[in-house]
Amino acid sequence: MFKTNEYFEGNVKSLSFKTTDGNATIGVMARGEYEFGTSTIEVMTVTSGELTVQLPGDNEWTTFKPYESFMVEKGVKFKVKADSDTTYLCLYL
Repeated sequence: MFKTNEYFEGNVKSLSFKTTDGNATIGVMARGEYEFGTSTIEVMTVTSGELTVQLPGDNEWTTFKPYESFMVEKGVKFKVKADSDTTYLCLYL
């Protein structure tokens, strides 16, 4: 069944589900800056809008546009900025 997740006072919401490849979420982020932690490897794909991301160990920020993906290792924190409402798909490996 589906599970609804809400973070950062409702500014990030997602719906979790299972795929043939494993667990996933599809979600939306309101404009803002957020820091997330991982418990598994995560592959995030932007589906609309843009996310500017600072991955662990990087001093630089990288912008990801629709249909671009990035991977985050297990057990780390990473930062994202959304300049407008942005949607994403996240696969948990």
